[in-house]
Amino acid sequence: MPPLPHSLHPLLPRRTAASLALIGACCGLWATAALPLTAQAAGNEIRIAHIYSKTGPLEAYGKQTQTGFMMGLDYATGGTMTVGGKKIVVIEKDDQGKPDVGKNLLATAYGDDKADLAVGPTASGVALAMLPVAEEYKKILLVEPAVADSITGDKWNKYIFRTGRNSSQDAISNAVALDKAGVTIATLAQDYAFGRDGVKAFRDAIKKARIVHEEYLPTTTTDFTAGAQRLIDKLKNEPGRKVVFILWAGVGNPFKIADLDLKRYGIEIATGGNILPAMTAYKQFPGMEGAAYYYFGIPKNPVNEWLVANHYKQFKTPPDFFTAGGMTAAIAVVEALKKTGGDTNTNKLIKAMEGMSFETPKGKMSFRPEDHQAMQAMYHFKIKVDPAFAWGVPELVREIKAEEMNVPIRNQR
Repeated sequence: MPPLPHSLHPLLPRRTAASLALIGACCGLWATAALPLTAQAAGNEIRIAHIYSKTGPLEAYGKQTQTGFMMGLDYATGGTMTVGGKKIVVIEKDDQGKPDVGKNLLATAYGDDKADLAVGPTASGVALAMLPVAEEYKKILLVEPAVADSITGDKWNKYIFRTGRNSSQDAISNAVALDKAGVTIATLAQDYAFGRDGVKAFRDAIKKARIVHEEYLPTTTTDFTAGAQRLIDKLKNEPGRKVVFILWAGVGNPFKIADLDLKRYGIEIATGGNILPAMTAYKQFPGMEGAAYYYFGIPKNPVNEWLVANHYKQFKTPPDFFTAGGMTAAIAVVEALKKTGGDTNTNKLIKAMEGMSFETPKGKMSFRPEDHQAMQAMYHFKIKVDPAFAWGVPELVREIKAEEMNVPIRNQR
């Protein structure tokens, strides 16, 4: 079944918020509860811990990832939820967006729950706390969707793989839209690993434009007035095109800086892709350019066709940004297990996954052997305002292919 075009989604603008909430309520129906483990049961099961933000500031992202992960397992196993004759058991845990909680949950999953491997988490700070646990237990942690470069950079170890994009991939692709001579940029980001790694990568990717200011605000910021004024002061007297590049995740609406009448100073706003509810703010900025990890209407391939059709069938909404990521993680896990014949031995899985290519809703991805980062396409977009949609629609300018992006290898391997 082909992806449903925009014209076939007349109910989406009115029902998106309610349906996205329903996803969170319904997606738990797929989860398989962790049962008391016997030696015989362990031999017939593949136990996967999925640690994500069921609650906390990134709850919306976590729930989408969970939905996509369970749909991906269904897709990749042909509906059997088995690989190599073994049943897949998913053990879900809520890290609440807290690094110490995530770290302890991963240790419990590997140690007490006898998880063969783990997937998650949602937040970069939580992921960084979890990395040493994977190394201690010598078991794979497949990171999805946490973004900070340091996860597959200087904090990396050989048990870490990532299907999610990293900060450099975000930065390089967004630079395609903004890195032009005569452009002056100031950045607005959250003051933690995601924001700081993202801005560093963006600065590294910019070659022609000038970055004159970096504004970091707490993740809980709701009043952006002071930060916006500092951005205005840095940009208002600059010649040529002036842009505030926003890098923000979770709660808070940084687009409120537009309330200070940036246009009076000739200042534009630019940003990357996001989940559909967050992209309602994009309708204020027709023609805004950036780069997205995913938007359901852009990729044209059989995996995305399946995801769009089945997600719409189940939830009456299109799959969102992190739904695609969750599905991608599940496909990667199943493909690796198929290569080992269902054997969950960590060294065999690492050997299977290094350099492995697999099909996803975004097309083909490959794990780079050097740092286990998934190499993937990104999408340069321009926002179109369509009254049929509650959000600004990212229209594809062009696909930025994986081989076009010189993503730095930042680990110490």
